[in-house]
Amino acid sequence: MAMRTNTKLLLWELGCVFWVCFAGSTLHFAYELSDFWAPMAVIAAVNESIWEHLKIYFWPGLLYALVQYTYTRHIANNYWLGKLVALAVTPVVIIFTFRAYMAWVISGGHKTSVGVILLVMFFGVLIGQLCSYRILISPPVTWGARRYIAGGYASLVFMFAAFTFFPPKLQLFENYLCYEYTGEYGILDDYEPYRIFRKPEEQGKGGGNSIWYCANNA
Repeated sequence: MAMRTNTKLLLWELGCVFWVCFAGSTLHFAYELSDFWAPMAVIAAVNESIWEHLKIYFWPGLLYALVQYTYTRHIANNYWLGKLVALAVTPVVIIFTFRAYMAWVISGGHKTSVGVILLVMFFGVLIGQLCSYRILISPPVTWGARRYIAGGYASLVFMFAAFTFFPPKLQLFENYLCYEYTGEYGILDDYEPYRIFRKPEEQGKGGGNSIWYCANNA
C-alpha cells in the first residue's frame, strides 16, 4: 500500500515538472502576445532578466500545487511544506546552475545554447519537485510549523507579484537581453526594439522571418 501511495505521489510530482516547463514557456511570451496588457505582467515575463524567468515557473507551480491538493491531500504528509520547498528550491537551483553555465561559456569562449538553458530550467524544476516528493513521504512535522509555512507562501507571492513593478536595482532583476545586461529593470519604457514576434506589417523584413532572434540581430 505504501509503495502504491509513493508511486502516485511521485507521478504527480513528475507531472508537475512537465506542466511547469510547458506553462512557463508559454508565459515567457504571454506579455508580448497580450499586446503588453498590464495585468499580464503579474504572471508573465516582462523582460529577459533572470528574475522574470524565475517568475514564469513560480506561478504554474503554485497553481499545480492548488490542484494537486484536491487529489493527494489524503495520502501526502506535510503537503504544504513540501510544495513550499519546491517553489523555493526551484529558483535557487536555476540561478546557481545558470550562473555556472554562463561562467563556463564566458571563461571558455563558448557559444550559448538555448537547448542547454532549457535543460537548466528543467533541472531546476525537477530538483524542486523531488525535494517536495521526499517531504510528502516523510513523517508528519509538528503543526507548530504552520505559521512559518504560511509566511513562506506569503513572502514568495509578494515577491513574485511586486518585484516586476518595483524591481530592486540588482543584477538579478536587470534585463539580460541576448546575454548582455541593458541597464533596464521591470516593465520597460519601450518594447519595440525587443519584440520577439514581428508585427504583421513587419513580416518579410530581415530575411522574411516572422520571429526575431538574438542571432539575427548580431
